[in-house]
Amino acid sequence: MEVEFTARQVKISKALRTKAEEGLERIAQIMGKTAHASVIFGEQRHLQIVELTVIARSQKVVANGKGATQGAALKEAIDHAENQALRHRDRKLGSKRLPKEEKEATALPVVRSKSRAGQPKVTDEAKPVRASSKTRASIAVHSFPARAAVVEPHVLKGTEAIALKPMTIEEAVKETEFRDRDLLVFRNGAGDLFVLHRRRDGEMELVEVP
Repeated sequence: MEVEFTARQVKISKALRTKAEEGLERIAQIMGKTAHASVIFGEQRHLQIVELTVIARSQKVVANGKGATQGAALKEAIDHAENQALRHRDRKLGSKRLPKEEKEATALPVVRSKSRAGQPKVTDEAKPVRASSKTRASIAVHSFPARAAVVEPHVLKGTEAIALKPMTIEEAVKETEFRDRDLLVFRNGAGDLFVLHRRRDGEMELVEVP
């Protein structure tokens, strides 16, 4: 994976670079070797901050980490990014895993009579549908799974998904990624109420509450 390092008023040691590359290599095994990443190290009020962005062909991961040391902030950012990549991979694999019965659709054979070779014979399992006065076609029978897949709801406490202070949309997106949440309710500076949530395809959707 190609990694770009940026230092804002701080120094990045060689050991820290190696640690970042090792963590990003694990993420590359999930998102693909063609992904590239950027790591920004900074400092704010004696608190070390790491901003991590990984871009793949069909996914973009943004994660932040904060800590007393650069190593702690880097570990938190990599953990958040790895969790996001795993969730996206699991959702993608889950959408492809369809029941075997749902994938198979078998068309019943059409038996032709010797005396009337131009017209198909109607079988007991399926009856032809009249397309016109001269042509007929058979119906393909599809089978469906006996039991529908049940998705267990993910219940959150109300306070964990509510921002206590006003923030902009950009700040809300960063806060959602930092908290590693799929839902955030917040207000902007004008007092308007918004709901920011992550859809099943991984994209973030903003809903303005009237």
